[in-house]
Amino acid sequence: MITAETARLNAICPYFTMFPLDFPLGVLKVRATRNARVLDPFCGRGTTSFAARLLGLQTIGIDASRVAIAATQAKLVAPTPEEIVNAARVALSGARQSVEVPEGAFWTLAYHRDVLRDICLIRHALLRDPLDSQVAPALRGIILGALHGPVGRTKQSYFSNQSPRTYGPKPAYAVRFWTKRGLMPPRVNVLAIIAERAQRYYGNASERVIGAAIEGDSRRRATLDEACEIIGKFDWIVTSPPYYGLRTYLPDQWIRNWFLGGPATVDYTSKGQLSHSGPDRFVTDLRDVWANVGTHCRPGATMVVRFGSIPCRQVEDPVQLISASLEATGWVKTNVRPANSAARGKRQADTFHRQRSAPCEEVDAWAQWRP
Repeated sequence: MITAETARLNAICPYFTMFPLDFPLGVLKVRATRNARVLDPFCGRGTTSFAARLLGLQTIGIDASRVAIAATQAKLVAPTPEEIVNAARVALSGARQSVEVPEGAFWTLAYHRDVLRDICLIRHALLRDPLDSQVAPALRGIILGALHGPVGRTKQSYFSNQSPRTYGPKPAYAVRFWTKRGLMPPRVNVLAIIAERAQRYYGNASERVIGAAIEGDSRRRATLDEACEIIGKFDWIVTSPPYYGLRTYLPDQWIRNWFLGGPATVDYTSKGQLSHSGPDRFVTDLRDVWANVGTHCRPGATMVVRFGSIPCRQVEDPVQLISASLEATGWVKTNVRPANSAARGKRQADTFHRQRSAPCEEVDAWAQWRP
């Protein structure tokens, strides 16, 4: 039985672009058979993979972002809260170790120096001394989710100075924001935050299902070959590709990328991402994904795609773009339905920027694999 408690794990690492759990869960719960195999070739924070887990379905998530893969992996394991806290305690006990601690105005204002050192100790342990295959993804996911977020008035749930929880603020803007308002990073108890989150997310976690998260490019045949080697060909594709014009998936997650071994600076490259240089190029890249995915599906497989565009690119019709991407791929479009907008009411970005941001209108496109 799926309850609010068993579904909590989906919130372990919030993403700026993420569809609600009700979307994949609603599709798969009603229509998928018990032996169905589920793929998300743009898995993001792993919502489709988690929905499959809740339903006991085999699942694979693929993404070009290591942050996305880490978030998804955290949703496919089931350690106990005690195991997670013990692993964190061992990592923090290495206080005399020489660990690399980033320096500069951003890091000084983003984290209290003791908090940043604790984060670096856990980072060092996860990068250099791999933990148990069940514990490491969970601890990693918990840290990623707590790295940055709003400062609580009475209770601290995040490690950082005032920040969005869904994406990492860029250094220059963040330093100006904090300095202008006289905001200093809180000295929080890192282990206590880990313990609270471990209980929240894994205290009622269901058993792990067969599945994996693969860092790779879904346009490449080898990436899908690897996925099929794990669970076989797929019956369901439930996904949401990057919206046309949204180029900042990787830079927006730069602090989390640093924790996973990346540089302590913003990386503005777009390796592995779809091209946004023009609608024709974008459609061509997306078409390559659909065709590649289809050749790794069982006959009659179903694909459901949630798609939209960002406000500055709404001149491009999402229905037209997604329909064009399905042409000559072996996927036959069967329906296009309006979906709810990407956000209603106040968004996380508003907490940091102090301004309201417009949501995107979205559609759900359904297609069937008929090569």
